[in-house]
Amino acid sequence: MFLRKINNKKQLLSWSLYDFANQPFTTIIVTFIYSTFFVKVIVGDEQLGTALWANAIAISSFVVALFSPIIGVISDSRGYRKFFLTFFTLIASIFSILLFFPKSGDIYLALSLFIIANISFEIGSVLCNSYLLGISDLKNRGIISGFAWGLGFIGGLIALFLSFLLFPDLNSLDIRRINILVGVWFLLFSLPSIFLLKDKKRSRFKFKYIIESFCAIRDTFHSVSKYKLIIRFLIARLFYNDALITIFALGGVYAVGTLDFSMQEVMVLGIVLNISAGVGAFSFGYLEDKIGVVKVINISLVVLILSTLLAYLAPFTSFGKDLFWVAGIFLGLMIGPNQSCSRSLMASLTPSDKQSEFFGFFALTGKATSFLGPLLFSFITIQYNQQDALWVVIILFLIGLILFNRIRFN
Repeated sequence: MFLRKINNKKQLLSWSLYDFANQPFTTIIVTFIYSTFFVKVIVGDEQLGTALWANAIAISSFVVALFSPIIGVISDSRGYRKFFLTFFTLIASIFSILLFFPKSGDIYLALSLFIIANISFEIGSVLCNSYLLGISDLKNRGIISGFAWGLGFIGGLIALFLSFLLFPDLNSLDIRRINILVGVWFLLFSLPSIFLLKDKKRSRFKFKYIIESFCAIRDTFHSVSKYKLIIRFLIARLFYNDALITIFALGGVYAVGTLDFSMQEVMVLGIVLNISAGVGAFSFGYLEDKIGVVKVINISLVVLILSTLLAYLAPFTSFGKDLFWVAGIFLGLMIGPNQSCSRSLMASLTPSDKQSEFFGFFALTGKATSFLGPLLFSFITIQYNQQDALWVVIILFLIGLILFNRIRFN
């Protein structure tokens, strides 16, 4: 096993456990269970619920895009990365637990709690991602990134199984209780990352650090010509990541609204997709180090496009649910490698002294326009239907693939 060849095993495992800790938030709250519960029960109207959920994703994305580069600069230059990681992890955990309280009709309470939790989750992920460069090298970066993603999907899978065992009826009260499980899980399994990851010595915080962070960001923009590959890659990723965010935010809603999935079927769908995602992340982590990160990203984008087309075609057939299951499995196989390889490619292109700052821009481009996919999806759903709205995802993937292949990395 590759872990035998790693010298800093404690750092690697503690870093990887953060993906294990936070993946249930994405799987259960954002994608499959709570998003569907929000649309069907809290709002009680498919079109309005889809639009409101998309707006919540959009607001979260805007805030993360605005603040993550600033937090990244302060983390890099002043040793506050561990502090911010701890702070946002704690907030995400607490507000996940608080999602237990909104009931039918408590629309804006549910949205407010979710937005705060989602913002904290995203910024925490940015900070954790920035550690990758320090615990890996060019020879093992792909497999380490893939290992962490795979471990994350295992975490999501176990949390789904545990939810199924503890709350088999999946009634309103059960689904609200699952949020408590997610919050406690997040906090518990992030403790190794919080306590064991190393950080530079922290200086006493001063308000001028915020001013300095704006200056540093301005300087980064001014020197952007030195990092043309990074900018071109981030622009391409902006499009295909928007497509992924749309799938994450509205995949469960699509299954319920268009293909008439029950909550139990949505739960099983989440389990199957996490299994395939874990397999994809682990296996393609090895493949990445064999054939290169660029080829793996290309493979993942092609398969993601074809899988989304299958999901679009599913309602036209007499075996729509079965075809959607096939599409979901292939989507799951490629989601992990796509995100993992994007993270490791970013780490490979990033200067060693700008880890958190550049991963802040990684989040910025990932979130700057990420409201567009969900908002376009909700707009087309209101005007037409969810099935036609899937073309938004397909087109975003296509644009990302075209732009990515126009980059010359060698």
